[in-house]
Amino acid sequence: MKKKILCLISVMMIAALAGCGNKKEDSQTSEAVTVDVADATELLTNVWSSYEEAELFPIGGGDFENVVMDAPGKYDVSKAEEMDSVLGLPQASATMIDDAASIMHMMNANTFTCGAYHLTDGKGQQEFADALKENIMNRQWMCGFPDTLVIASVGNEYVVSAFGNAEIIETFKTKLLAQYEAAAVMYEESLVQ
Repeated sequence: MKKKILCLISVMMIAALAGCGNKKEDSQTSEAVTVDVADATELLTNVWSSYEEAELFPIGGGDFENVVMDAPGKYDVSKAEEMDSVLGLPQASATMIDDAASIMHMMNANTFTCGAYHLTDGKGQQEFADALKENIMNRQWMCGFPDTLVIASVGNEYVVSAFGNAEIIETFKTKLLAQYEAAAVMYEESLVQ
């Protein structure tokens, strides 16, 4: 009799664990999550606008030909080589995006550099983030080393990367996550060697 009871309890435990496993798989199956912004520039502008006065620092945005002072700016996605050298986006990955924006610290890009990228058709987010991370982690730095790299997803359509001073990156990450419910950190890495 004891063996039958133990066998029955074992079967029930296995069934319960299997049920939990199925629920976990169901919760991981996600639908497309969109973010209500017009473009990558608006995404970064919303984050930058949430900064308190004491948290602000001098910035510029956009690419070299279209610099915007004191605000995020649109980055021409056809400038793959420039995006690689300035933002750390691998040239091969530029074909995966149809919109980009940037923010850079005006005194030293290694203090803070941020890129926001809209994926064409919202596809390949993990592949894009992996390539971005590898390219930034393997860079040869000039004018000092940034401390930290953060790469985040915002919905299924956007990837945001930021590298620089650890405290500034932590503030940016906090503001990004607070601004967008659909934002999540994909990578947070030390760049200090």
